[in-house]
Amino acid sequence: MTNSQFQPDNSMDNNSTMIERIKKRMKLKTTVMIAIIALLAVCTGTLAWFTLNTFSSVNDLEMTIGTGAQLLVSTEDHGTDLSKYVKVITNEMINDYLRKSLNDNNADVSKILLDPSTSDKGIDILTRGGKKRAANTEGYVEFPIYFIGTKDMYVHLTSDNTASNKNDGSAVSTSSTGAKADVVNCPRVSFEDNGSTRIWEPNQGSPVAGQTTFDLPKPMSYTNNTRLFHLDAMKPKKIMVRLWVEGEDPQCDDDVQDAQLTVAMCFMGTDENNEAIA
Repeated sequence: MTNSQFQPDNSMDNNSTMIERIKKRMKLKTTVMIAIIALLAVCTGTLAWFTLNTFSSVNDLEMTIGTGAQLLVSTEDHGTDLSKYVKVITNEMINDYLRKSLNDNNADVSKILLDPSTSDKGIDILTRGGKKRAANTEGYVEFPIYFIGTKDMYVHLTSDNTASNKNDGSAVSTSSTGAKADVVNCPRVSFEDNGSTRIWEPNQGSPVAGQTTFDLPKPMSYTNNTRLFHLDAMKPKKIMVRLWVEGEDPQCDDDVQDAQLTVAMCFMGTDENNEAIA
């Protein structure tokens, strides 16, 4: 036998060592890239999009009507049959709409993950690269509300509670703590009335390029700026509601990933002088 027959075969060991080196280099590159993105977000205040693949989700949606019997709502158009409209839209009503529109019996608003998106008008919801997202399957929530009033009125979003012993005024809250609690500054909710929109920015901060938003005063004061749309007596109106997490918001960063949101929306009807209709 030659000496070569007694030499150990180191080729596999060498290959393993090379693979480990490549892996370490890849890990290093990934770490550096994330660190650079985070640094840019801190320095510029604009590159705030999540850089990893876990997202916030909607824990609960609550909608109530803060006026008397003059204003009613539904997720379906019932014409002028007031008996089929209600004062409160529940998660289950929204889930029924999702199941029908998506043809998915398991659809549930709490399962929709809010992937950071952007929108200037609140109609087309876009990815960071400008691609239009699909409603309720690609990172944002969309559903209709049909409003009907027994009188002519302006409908406002309100921070007022429906009663002194309730806490159901429009607000965004979270059960998440620490840095994740900043998620309450990230959502946007748009209300589309036949191509015309208003965008609610809870805890309004610095403007996002191209976006015009409003926030609600506390205590509530009804003005032209808080009007969403006008209702003619006994004529139902479809308003499309869209909820997304605004990727251009400086606080929409990795710190708020996996956070939970509760979104409450309360509506009030007023006359032309912005006086609440009883």
